[in-house]
Amino acid sequence: MALLESPPTSATKPGKPSKQPKQADPEDALTGTRGTRFSRHLILCLVGLVMLYPLLWLISSSFKPSNDIFRQLGLWPDNWDFSNYAEGWTALNQPFHVYLINSMIVVVFSIIGNIFSCALAAYAFARMEFTGRKLFFALMLGTLMLPGHVLLVPQYIIFSQLGWLDTYLPLIVPNFMATNAFFIFLMVQFMKALPRELDDAAQIDGCGPFRTFLRVILPLCVPAMATTAIFTFISTWNEFFGPLLYIQNQDLYTVPLALRAFMDSEGQSMWGPMFAMSVVSIAPIIGFFIAGQKYLINGIATTGLK
Repeated sequence: MALLESPPTSATKPGKPSKQPKQADPEDALTGTRGTRFSRHLILCLVGLVMLYPLLWLISSSFKPSNDIFRQLGLWPDNWDFSNYAEGWTALNQPFHVYLINSMIVVVFSIIGNIFSCALAAYAFARMEFTGRKLFFALMLGTLMLPGHVLLVPQYIIFSQLGWLDTYLPLIVPNFMATNAFFIFLMVQFMKALPRELDDAAQIDGCGPFRTFLRVILPLCVPAMATTAIFTFISTWNEFFGPLLYIQNQDLYTVPLALRAFMDSEGQSMWGPMFAMSVVSIAPIIGFFIAGQKYLINGIATTGLK
């Protein structure tokens, strides 16, 4: 009995290639279509402009006369006044570069202290075995929930008895004691991702724990150390309460205290010069952040802080 054959369809006619279904673009599957990406970037740009408006207003106000700053809310000054920078630079007891140098001294030593001490503590938690390691690590993380203000009185008493008041020591020395649990946790997460075979190879070559830390682990932690340096720079440069509490000599003022002094000098607020020096004080932060942005993104991405 002969089998009935179905007539050939248009899709199976000889001589005509069959149409393959169009494959989806992998980029579109991940990020959406071009229109979706364009609208998303447009919204982000608009939100970015809104967030940048205070900074743009600050820069614009630094070129306005003090009487026109709060009268003209536009970004383009009607009357350009470039004397705010020259006047602000010499308005206080010392030229403003003295306060920039004071802040830089505190920042540099704070960065060195945080990087070295927090890296040592993180190395102990991440690569060494000792009794109570998990307990001490949990207690260290618990200090993140401790408000810093509850330590102000005990710390002030200790620094006063040591004779450290009106010096930079209260602002610098604690950074050499691995007191910042966030940076320790960040470096612990980074060091845990490094192969254990590196420690074994260093031990075979005769390195002890400290030499292994200096010669092997520390050079590989550049992204985490750069992240620590950037965060330390920004927080220390902008720190106001600590210098206000421990420093009374105006010649030792850091940048935030110097900016605050503009509102008290000559019994009136010098808005134009103050805004001009605020722009000057922001420049190092922006420059340092741009220089270390690559390491910051790499450090956060490789430590699980997403």
